[in-house]
Amino acid sequence: MQVINSSPGDLRPVFDEMLERALRLCEAAFGFMDTYDGEVWDTVAMRQVPLKYAEYLGEQRLASPGTAHSRIEHGEHLVHIADLSAEELYRTGNPQRSRLVELAGARTFLVVSLRKDSTLLGAFSIYRREVRPFSDKQIALLENFAAQAVIAMENARLITETREALEQQTATAEILQVINSSPGDLAPVFNAILQKARALCGVDRGTLLLYDGEYFRAVATHGLPDAVTAIFREPNRPAPGELRAVSGWRTLCSLCRFGRERRVSIRCTLSENRGRYWRYAQCPLGAAAKGWCSSWCHQCRTH
Repeated sequence: MQVINSSPGDLRPVFDEMLERALRLCEAAFGFMDTYDGEVWDTVAMRQVPLKYAEYLGEQRLASPGTAHSRIEHGEHLVHIADLSAEELYRTGNPQRSRLVELAGARTFLVVSLRKDSTLLGAFSIYRREVRPFSDKQIALLENFAAQAVIAMENARLITETREALEQQTATAEILQVINSSPGDLAPVFNAILQKARALCGVDRGTLLLYDGEYFRAVATHGLPDAVTAIFREPNRPAPGELRAVSGWRTLCSLCRFGRERRVSIRCTLSENRGRYWRYAQCPLGAAAKGWCSSWCHQCRTH
């Protein structure tokens, strides 16, 4: 709790400290902690994990059916396996189980879920390299660490939501100022909307497109290669995947806003090269971005 209180909003030192203590008190060889966003698992802390397996954990991943994390997704509170190499999943060549046994040398395995009410937030996973099941006391210890991690995550969520709300309010005020100071000249408005959306989402590239009922055309771009910008500037209906192949994007997120009285819409498309999922609040900015586009649509109707 002392680490939680000393690191408001910053979960990495909290998770690192919890995992370090869990390994020591539970006599485990290595372990890691994952967060879960409803679809993919993302490793946020690891200790003593063999390098080759750590490289695999560095990627967001889906849980294979039947694996411990899949069972956690389907409602189990914890999964305790005495010998991973004796399980059917390993004998049938499941890739995730094979990596765990062969790259990490894991044998005995314990995973405990992190849940807020009925919502799955993540899991603690600890391992032994020998076949030696964890005791009831050690299982209870890991459950206690999981409960503390949930408290830390909830505190961080509240702090983050407050900060993001303030950032969005500031961005909205700045956008409205640009809109009011540029009657009839929408180029500064488009650029401001895109720059604020890109900054708040923490991404490196973006476009803002107008739609006339048939074609999209870019009116603002940022961070795109000249060849891609040229494609966007022309009226086009790109095939799915076409622009990703040209630009190397790995994550895309779009927001549409349709004008009531004109066949016009705005699509703010944000991208990044690192390949991760945005939380819903960031994807992309929810009510804040919709408000900016609504203000722009109002300006279109009044000018």
